[in-house]
Amino acid sequence: MPALLPLRGHDAAAYSRMALMPLAKAAIDTAFQPIVETVSGKIHGYESLMRGHDKLGFDTPPSLLDAFAMSGELTELELFTTSRSFAKFTSLAEFEKRTLFLNLDHRMLAAGQRLLPLLLAYLQKNAISPSSVCIELSERSDNSSMPDFSGLIGQMRRMGFKLAIDDFGTGHAEMKLLSDYDLDYLKIDRHLVSKIDTVARKRHLTKTVVDMAHVLGVRVIAEGVETEGEFLVCRDLGVDLVQGWFVAYPSLDPAEFRDGFPHLRDLGQNRRVRRSVDEVLVRQQVEAVPTIREDAAIETLFEIFRQHSDLPFIPVINAHGEPRGIVQEARLKSYIYQPFGRDLLQNRFYGGTIARFIDPAPVVDIGADSGRLMAVFSGTEDAKCVILTENMRYAGVISAAALVKIINAKLVRQAQDQNPLTGLPGNQAIHSYLEETMADGGTTRHFCYCDFDNFKPFNDHYGFQRGDEAISLFARLMKRYFFSPSIFLGHVGGDDFFAGMTGWSNDELEMIFERLLEDFENDALRLYAQEDRERGHIEGVDRAGIRRAFDFLSCSVAIIEVPAGRVFGDPAVLSAHIAGLKKRVKSNRDGLLFETI
Repeated sequence: MPALLPLRGHDAAAYSRMALMPLAKAAIDTAFQPIVETVSGKIHGYESLMRGHDKLGFDTPPSLLDAFAMSGELTELELFTTSRSFAKFTSLAEFEKRTLFLNLDHRMLAAGQRLLPLLLAYLQKNAISPSSVCIELSERSDNSSMPDFSGLIGQMRRMGFKLAIDDFGTGHAEMKLLSDYDLDYLKIDRHLVSKIDTVARKRHLTKTVVDMAHVLGVRVIAEGVETEGEFLVCRDLGVDLVQGWFVAYPSLDPAEFRDGFPHLRDLGQNRRVRRSVDEVLVRQQVEAVPTIREDAAIETLFEIFRQHSDLPFIPVINAHGEPRGIVQEARLKSYIYQPFGRDLLQNRFYGGTIARFIDPAPVVDIGADSGRLMAVFSGTEDAKCVILTENMRYAGVISAAALVKIINAKLVRQAQDQNPLTGLPGNQAIHSYLEETMADGGTTRHFCYCDFDNFKPFNDHYGFQRGDEAISLFARLMKRYFFSPSIFLGHVGGDDFFAGMTGWSNDELEMIFERLLEDFENDALRLYAQEDRERGHIEGVDRAGIRRAFDFLSCSVAIIEVPAGRVFGDPAVLSAHIAGLKKRVKSNRDGLLFETI
């Protein structure tokens, strides 16, 4: 479609003489892109995106906004597009349960004291709660340098608006917004999300950002998720919400998203077995502490503390049931014990509601594993609790005492899985290691399966006690040769062992295993009787019932190499490869065989 006005090339003076708004009303529309929960696939909200700028002759929305700023019509344009967004938002089913994310130009924030009453009027006209609206603050411009920016942010939160840092990791503001202000969301820029399933550096950075945000009670949104691999890694790293082409393209008709995306919930379920075990432990310790709305009166807060005198804090939620932080009884006491302090708190011109007394608290999903809970709790100075959410809504709290119980219960389970003979982790831990490592395509991975040769006749000939000695011997050698913290050793059972490592070369592994297998054969000879050693074999019955001679104990090792860049979501893909490889390695002279998949 040709541009309504060929504005490219106009200078600032030309723009200042134009009345662009009449043309904009004929061309500008808003598209919605869904923002969904990584755990459930449910729609949490929509980002409103400007469309139609190309019809006016502009390459991008920012260039159009610059032109309207020059013509002095930026406020009118923003209010026009916002009103269209509100109208489209209210046309959606159950919009009251969703959040609308708005990108207000940073130049509009400078007129915040005039803008907020206008926004509230639009909200009231459309029967939209302020807690249904999130204002995005872009890191691409340093908003915090504006006069009274801090007061504007505080006023927005007291009114019930939600706030988000947009484009995190790309802009001038860096960490200032996150460190200085109470925020609700942090949106990780597409640059960090792109190829996160194959670039280890990006995964490490994202994990750090997620843990840091959760400690501050901030939810994390990954922008620009375009592949299944990116989605699965974001979810595994604890990202709360995602948006991007993998989920859905922006649409001028958001009603087409009404059913949500339940298929996302089932993606990679096999990778989440360990997490589901932790979730059972967490749910057993959740404390259903009563909550209070952020717009509640101070007197309501006093009444809850009176009814629950043992509570040192009360979680605060918004109209959507989403956590906003906690109110600590100690903070209120500092006012109550002052002359006229209680009257001051209840004065509607000073306080009125509890919004100004909310302190941030760490927030994580109830499905998070215990390790993440511990990291969030320990990373928060003087933490009172961790607030748990389910489908982004308040689900309860975990106290320090409850977290200790969870960790102890998990340690007991791990001890039950550990082989008592070798002290090595068992099949559950091996499976969890494979789930995590196979999904990490940032480096080369090796999975090694060790199986004794001639163990059954040895065990039959000398008995189970001598067989246990051989198994213990091999376990000691494994620990001696593979002592790095980055190496995982496991005992599958009987005479089967497992080793996993990342970043090794085939040559390095071959050298280590050759020495280990040679030592095992030599040391295992001591387990035989003198006459059998002199004879050079033992006699026994094979699996077909035929009596014959058997060589001394040795071990065969089948090694699967997964190159960097290859990602698998299901450990079962190794089964077919390892089964064939284990048969072939038995006939290999040196007992060592590699296969790359």
